[in-house]
Amino acid sequence: MIERSPFFDAVTYAVMLVGMVFVLVPFWITFVAGSQSLQEVSQVPIALWPSSHLFDNLQEAWMRADLGPKMVNSFIVAVGVTVGKIVLAAMSAFAIVFFNFRGRMFCFWLIFATLMLPLEVRIVPTYSIAANALQPFQFILDSLGLTGLVEMLSGIRIGLEWNLLNSYPGLILPLVATATGTFLYRQFFMTIPDELVEASKMDGAGPLRFFWEVLIPLSRTNMLALATIMFVSSWNQYLWPLLITTDRANFGTVVMQLKSLIPMPNGTPDWNVTMAGALIIMLPPLLVVAFMQRWFVRGLISNDK
Repeated sequence: MIERSPFFDAVTYAVMLVGMVFVLVPFWITFVAGSQSLQEVSQVPIALWPSSHLFDNLQEAWMRADLGPKMVNSFIVAVGVTVGKIVLAAMSAFAIVFFNFRGRMFCFWLIFATLMLPLEVRIVPTYSIAANALQPFQFILDSLGLTGLVEMLSGIRIGLEWNLLNSYPGLILPLVATATGTFLYRQFFMTIPDELVEASKMDGAGPLRFFWEVLIPLSRTNMLALATIMFVSSWNQYLWPLLITTDRANFGTVVMQLKSLIPMPNGTPDWNVTMAGALIIMLPPLLVVAFMQRWFVRGLISNDK
């Protein structure tokens, strides 16, 4: 038990105040710069109080970077990745916890080990698979000699190909696997009482019914907390969309499009427009975090069943 004292209360509030300053100052500077004119933002030192050009800069950034379609693309990708991560994580954790099969812990630790492999490490093989998602099946057919056999008998050579480049499936599917989500769901599912499982079996509930009607409602707060994390992470993805899309006009995302607002070395240093574009791009994840804050905290600390 931790005893409260005025000294430790003061230290706690001081630490929180310092952390709040470090978090809010960059946002404040972005907001201030986005509200200033070209002359004001070019002053040294920059003024730390907002000006009256915010809406003009927002409109200029929106039109110059064509942010409307890019916002739609980012929303589709973020929602698709979030839903995919939640579904895949819940199903994999359900299989690991409630099905007794050989190697289930090996599968879990194999999934958990992928936490040490960020996207940048596996970017080349992931891109290779995205260029032809059926390449592993083609490799199996070639290794078994089935491709040559079919070609010899029918004169037709099997060539499996599914190109995911410049497509929404290519932007979404390689990102839906999540070791973090599987770990969080597993930890929660392990707290489910055995009596609840036995009662469901006595009521005639099969595995899918138990999963859908019992586990999913109980894990709602965990699901919302995970959705908040994954939405923000998916919205801020830059490297994978940059690599997989060459048709930026139709499949570009807003984080990629922010680069078009950065002033050129020999161009006009209109950083006010750039900061206004950054405000537009950061608004959706900020709204999601603000709206989901209550469920996010409950999902991380709640143990209610």
